[in-house]
Amino acid sequence: MLERRLDLPARYDFAGTLGQLSMGTHDPCRRFIDGVFWHAARTPDGPGSLGLHRDGRAEAYGPGAEWLLDRADAVFGLRDDLGEFRALAQTHPVVADLAHRHGGLRLPATGQVFPHLLRAVCEQKVTGKEAYQAYSAIVRRFREPAPGPHPTLLLPPSAEQVGSLRYYDLHPLGLEQRRADTLLRAARTPWPDREPEATARRMLALVGIGPWTVAEVMRNAHGDPDAVSVGDYHIKNQVAWALAGEPRATDERMLELLEPFRGHRGRVCQLLTRAGIGAPRYGPRAPIRSFRSY
Repeated sequence: MLERRLDLPARYDFAGTLGQLSMGTHDPCRRFIDGVFWHAARTPDGPGSLGLHRDGRAEAYGPGAEWLLDRADAVFGLRDDLGEFRALAQTHPVVADLAHRHGGLRLPATGQVFPHLLRAVCEQKVTGKEAYQAYSAIVRRFREPAPGPHPTLLLPPSAEQVGSLRYYDLHPLGLEQRRADTLLRAARTPWPDREPEATARRMLALVGIGPWTVAEVMRNAHGDPDAVSVGDYHIKNQVAWALAGEPRATDERMLELLEPFRGHRGRVCQLLTRAGIGAPRYGPRAPIRSFRSY
């Protein structure tokens, strides 16, 4: 085990910041266990796990321990530069209030693309429960325990592992052919460390990946504060309701309302989510489907 201690800023939002990386409370690869946030990863040096504590202590295990510790400050969100956001926030009373009440929220960055791309593709155009079922099933298809003290913490599958599958392997795990083909294209595309802009361009060049998926990946992999999930079913309404009192909106209207915060538009969306602000709901919830039976 290797350790590192970091100084967290005053009012640091431990749960809100790190919870952005986890797909629910039962994410097999990233979740809170006994008050510690655990992040399992495949690094250039090998597999590893990183445990982040509320007091700023970071512990890491496995061949990738040193690589993970070097990035522990980024995963904590300490490389997140708020820049001019505090001044921009004052241009709208709701955003100003959120910036004050949730001033400890940071945007974490793992520095890894494919694990977040796997999750985002599973989330395309389905309910959260359907997305989690597929994502969890794919991770458990390979079921590799991460180094460290928690045997239930699993490594995310590598791009090579996922790329070795075929559609008929993914269908029983909960992916219909459209998402399965997108995931296989992504898994068979090289994703070396590169500048965020180049990563975004490469993603957009793949059939089946659009602005929503790119934003979801860029926010978690690179901590992009301007990443807006255009095409999301809920976020456009969330933004319009919070900033203009409009219960429904288009993506164009959402971007219009977020324009004064350019450079930090994604941060505004994350603050709204952290505050639990949502647009009024009309009608029944979408049904939970099982794509395995299709």
